[in-house]
Amino acid sequence: MILFELLPYDTLRLIWWLLLGVLLIGFALTDGFDMGVGALLPFVGRTDVERRIVINTVGPVWEGNQVWFILGGGAIFAAWPPLYAVSFSGFYLAMFAVLAALILRPVAFKYRSKRESIIWRSSWDWALFVGGAVPALIFGVAVGNVLQGVPFELTPDLFSRYEGSYYGKFLGLLNPFALLTGVVSIAMLTTHGAAWLSLKAEGVVAERARSIGVVTGLMTIIGFAVSGLWLFLVIEGYALTSDIVTDGPSNPLYSEVQRTSTWLSAYVARPWIIIAPVLGFAGMTMAVLGLRKGREVSTLLWSKLGIFGAISTVGLTMFPFILPSSLHPNSSLTVWDSSSSHQTLFIMLVVTVIFMPLILAYTAWVYKVLWGKVTEADVTGNSDTVY
Repeated sequence: MILFELLPYDTLRLIWWLLLGVLLIGFALTDGFDMGVGALLPFVGRTDVERRIVINTVGPVWEGNQVWFILGGGAIFAAWPPLYAVSFSGFYLAMFAVLAALILRPVAFKYRSKRESIIWRSSWDWALFVGGAVPALIFGVAVGNVLQGVPFELTPDLFSRYEGSYYGKFLGLLNPFALLTGVVSIAMLTTHGAAWLSLKAEGVVAERARSIGVVTGLMTIIGFAVSGLWLFLVIEGYALTSDIVTDGPSNPLYSEVQRTSTWLSAYVARPWIIIAPVLGFAGMTMAVLGLRKGREVSTLLWSKLGIFGAISTVGLTMFPFILPSSLHPNSSLTVWDSSSSHQTLFIMLVVTVIFMPLILAYTAWVYKVLWGKVTEADVTGNSDTVY
C-alpha cells in the first residue's frame, strides 16, 4: 500500500475543510482582538499615555497572532488551489485593501512613538485604526458575498471568468447584505478587542473599552440575528443535485448544482448544526454581561466562544459548498471537487500534525510570559523601549 492511501481521499478532504476552519477561527480569536483594539484606539485613549497603554497591550503579541492569517492563506493555496485562484481573481481589489491596511499596522507600531509631535502620533494612531477596522469590515463583507454566491463561471479548462468590469467587481461586493455582515464582523471584533483591553488595561482605558464593548456586543447580537433572518427570507441557497462523489477528481464542472429556497434547509438535513449559532449568541451575550460587570478572563473566553460560534455557523450552513457561483451554479466549488491531490493533502496533514502543536505550545508560552496588565508606570518608566 502507498503511504498516503492510509487515509481515504474523502476523509482527507473533510479533514482539510475542518483545518481550514480551525485556521480561520484561530486568526479571528487571536489577531481579531488586535484588530478590535486598533479600531478602539482613537476612542478609548484620550491622552498620549493612554493611547500608548492601549498599543502596548497588543504590541508584543500581534506579530505572532498574524501567523494564523499566513497559515490560513497558505492552507487555501496548497489544499484548495481552485478556491485560491477563483477568490483572489474576484476579490483582488478587496484583498489589496486588506493587505494595505495590514501593512500600515507594523509601520505604525514601529514609528508612532519615535517623535514627540502630536500630529505625527495622531496620524499613526489613525493608521492603526485603519489597520484594525478595514480588514475586520472587508472580511465580513466577503462572507456576505460568499453566502449570496459570487458572480463567476469556470471555462471548460477551469479558468475563472467574472461578470462585470475590473472596478465593478469590487463595487458589486458592497451590496446591502454584505455590508450588514461587514458591520457584524467589525462589531464582533471590536467587542473582542474591548474584552482584551478589559483584561490587559486598567483605569479609565478599561472602563471606556467596556462601555464601548457593551454597545458593539449588542450590535453583534442584533446584527447576527438580522443576518440569519435575511438569509432565511431573502437569499437563495445552493444544493448538489447530481450524485455526490466524495473521492472523485477536483473538477467542479462534473457536479450539478441548483439554487434552492434557502441555506437554512441545512438545519433540516443536519439538525445538530444548530449548536453553532446557539454558541454564537450565547458567547456574545455572556461577553456583554461580563463587560458590564467588569469581569476579565471569563469575558475574553466568552467572546472567543461567540466568535467561534459565528464563524462555525457560516461553514456548517454552507457545507459542502466553499464558494458558490451565482452566475453559473455548476461552477460552484465544494469540499468534494476543489481540493489538491490525495498525496498532497496527506503530506500537508503530516506536516501539520508535526508543526501545529509546536505553534500552539509557543503561543501559549508567549502569553504566559506576557501575562499581566499594562500600566501607566510601564509606559512612562520605559518610554524608550515600549511602543
